[in-house]
Amino acid sequence: MLYAVISDVHSNLDAFEAVLNDIDRRRIREIIFLGDAVGYGPEPNECIELLSGKCSTLLAGNHDWAAVGSTDICCFNDYARHAIEWTTEMITDRSKAVLNSFVLSDEKKEADAFFVHATPKEPGEWHYLLSLGDAEVNFNYFDNKICFLGHSHQPFIIERMQSGELVLLRGEADMKPDSRYIINAGSVGQPRDGDPRACYAIVEYDRVEIVRIPYNIVNVQEKMRQAGLPHHLIERLALGR
Repeated sequence: MLYAVISDVHSNLDAFEAVLNDIDRRRIREIIFLGDAVGYGPEPNECIELLSGKCSTLLAGNHDWAAVGSTDICCFNDYARHAIEWTTEMITDRSKAVLNSFVLSDEKKEADAFFVHATPKEPGEWHYLLSLGDAEVNFNYFDNKICFLGHSHQPFIIERMQSGELVLLRGEADMKPDSRYIINAGSVGQPRDGDPRACYAIVEYDRVEIVRIPYNIVNVQEKMRQAGLPHHLIERLALGR
């Protein structure tokens, strides 16, 4: 079992292509996408097209549904709202059709893995899983050994041991037969853990690794300026915040 899990591309084509090049270099053939193809970044149509051609699973994120009118943007902050309104004007009918085909969750039975954008509990409410307490609740809402998610743009691995104890891990883990896991794959296009490099996860048999990939951030920032996207979104890209 060898596959890649990516999330939160957010219309950042340069970061996405850098990740795809790394995936190709590793000869990984299957890619699972956890949602948020669009929002924030300058190239939504190009990212949607690549995702639809490269991924075996395509999940919906809150920005994806917002772009096609399926999620209310009243709870978005001003910067996110501006970006999604711009995205809605820019995406083609073909891109809208692809976004409308995205599903809320999926599973890979042969890998005993469950996939969702936000949380297994009420996935369409776009809750955040940010603490061990949040994880404790959400372990009750999937039956698989592993749950992969994104949404917060902050990668982590949480192990629930057979005793019930929760352990927070970071960059990699050898998954134990009697433990269960919640794994945040981080963000390809909008990292927010202080590391601006693109982020994704690799699963190989019973091992998971969080991978960081550098890309041309300055080039993306210039594209965002030309598109008239908010200055705050442009600046934060280089900070990983």
